[in-house]
Amino acid sequence: MPETANHHASAPKAVYIHIPFCTNKCFYCDFNSYVLKDQPVMDYLRALDREMELTVQATPAEEIKTIFVGGGTPTVLNPQEMEYFLNSVRRHFPNWAEDIEFTMEANPGTTDAEKLAVMKAGGVNRVSFGVQAFQNELLSGIGRIHNTDDVYRSLENARSAGLHNLSIDLMFGLPNQTVEMLDYSVSRALELGLPHYSIYSLKVEENTLFHTLYQKNQLPLPGEEDELNMYLLLMDRMKAAGFKQYEISNFAKPGHESRHNITYWRNEDYYGLGAGAHGYAKRRRHINIKGVNPYVEACKQGLPRLEQFEVTKAEAMEDFVMVGLRMLDGIRFSDFAEQFGASLEETFHAPLHKMTSAGLLEMHEDHGGYRLSEKGVLFGNEVFAEFIGALTS
Repeated sequence: MPETANHHASAPKAVYIHIPFCTNKCFYCDFNSYVLKDQPVMDYLRALDREMELTVQATPAEEIKTIFVGGGTPTVLNPQEMEYFLNSVRRHFPNWAEDIEFTMEANPGTTDAEKLAVMKAGGVNRVSFGVQAFQNELLSGIGRIHNTDDVYRSLENARSAGLHNLSIDLMFGLPNQTVEMLDYSVSRALELGLPHYSIYSLKVEENTLFHTLYQKNQLPLPGEEDELNMYLLLMDRMKAAGFKQYEISNFAKPGHESRHNITYWRNEDYYGLGAGAHGYAKRRRHINIKGVNPYVEACKQGLPRLEQFEVTKAEAMEDFVMVGLRMLDGIRFSDFAEQFGASLEETFHAPLHKMTSAGLLEMHEDHGGYRLSEKGVLFGNEVFAEFIGALTS
């Protein structure tokens, strides 16, 4: 059997690393993050170094094509901590592809020139800023501590440091946000002339301040129709500005798609390091211990796993379809056959037929596969739900 027929024979080419510290907790955030004050940052970074060492002993690293540092807010590390951290990454994953994409998430206001210089020297070549909106009253209403001036200053600092592959996140469906306010944010965002934008709708997640308010009927969210109009507006505006919507929430100038995130959407293997991080390799998923101190202690004993489990072939097939259809190019028969040695059409005949008849999926002739229709993009979650448990229930 040739090597290509089973991509699980090789090591992951993508690395995700979690830095769980923040300056403060946003009202909508359910990520594994902790307010920085009094946190043992260096202990955490040393534990992370140990986890990297143990990880590459267990699954030796080959060529790494993408690295993504998320959080939390990785840029709350001071320049010395940042340098220590980036040296760890380079030491344990030394074999970088020539065109590696090395992304770090950042918050406007946590990226001074010195820190950005350390990031650039350590190999970071793409920065994703969490901007969310261009109205200060909306920002304070979701618990963000930056203002729009911080956004402009941070982007200017990044460019001065020689970092030009930049992205920002925006959100819609925020409390008190109108369609006009989103239109204004999109205008301000496009004026920045960046190659990539991620634009997400707010989801009210459990264990967040917003969830508490929502249950008390104290969260003034836009209505369903407004939210749909926001999404339609931003799709139109981004398209008119020459951006390709390559995934439900992501827009790029050609060639500037996030290659790391595409790894997830293609259901390919990746290393996952840090507190609460998930990893996926050779059909095994793991989730790390979430708390900072428990994670630090666990790394002294071995790999800091909270749980790990085999992913059955049926589950892996369902995952392939559900994450793959998030991309507007959709899923290909050939990729499915290569990963699973099976026919996509035969495996998922019923849900594919049902969703195509409903006009939410369509054949993608050029690619040989399926993709969301224009209507399907608006109702993606309904499509994905059809594949959950399709083979395993």
